[in-house]
Amino acid sequence: MDFRPFDIKCYNKLHQRFEFLFEPELINEMCKYGNLRVYKPDDEIIDIGMVISHMPLVISGSIKVMTEDKDGDELLLYYLELGDTCAVTLNCCTKKAKSTIRAITETDAELLFVPVEKMEEWMIKYKSWRNYVLDSYNVRLNEMVSAIDNIVFNSMEERLTKYINDKAWIAKSATLHLTHQDIANDLHSSRVVVSRLMKKLEKSGVIRQHRNKVVVLAFENVK
Repeated sequence: MDFRPFDIKCYNKLHQRFEFLFEPELINEMCKYGNLRVYKPDDEIIDIGMVISHMPLVISGSIKVMTEDKDGDELLLYYLELGDTCAVTLNCCTKKAKSTIRAITETDAELLFVPVEKMEEWMIKYKSWRNYVLDSYNVRLNEMVSAIDNIVFNSMEERLTKYINDKAWIAKSATLHLTHQDIANDLHSSRVVVSRLMKKLEKSGVIRQHRNKVVVLAFENVK
């Protein structure tokens, strides 16, 4: 990975972002041992099969986390935002196993990568870090269970509506720049099915469609 070292601006940013989560002493160690990387939208952070030696911590932006079925088709699991980390990556780090997920940036993003040996050391040394890791496991597990429930019990229209609303919430914008094929890939469906349901949502007043762009009307006046 192509890391760049911390400067004083990065140091101040880390304290600003995480003082509500961690002790000052832990944040100092994160600055000392962590590696910072900046990403553009649609950059791949982690790929399936990659050996994970560092745990990613989101400083800014949003990340989409997916897995693959046996046929190589992708399935969206959850999103990561400020202060989040990936439970699957945590598991791979501790077991020195290969990644079973793919993580791609949704927006411009900054991530702090913590070496696995420090992650294990901090579990013993800092209560806030221990609580953070355990809470992350719990939150991500609940999100994956919710994703599975959504697939098993909800209709494609319900899944599509939830997907559109979640995307708008993550982006903090009513306007989403994505195609029907993008949506189909994330929802493990076909473009034909998605196009038909998008037309239905538009007639119902849920969205407004443009070329390669969707406006989620419920978020249009949200600041």
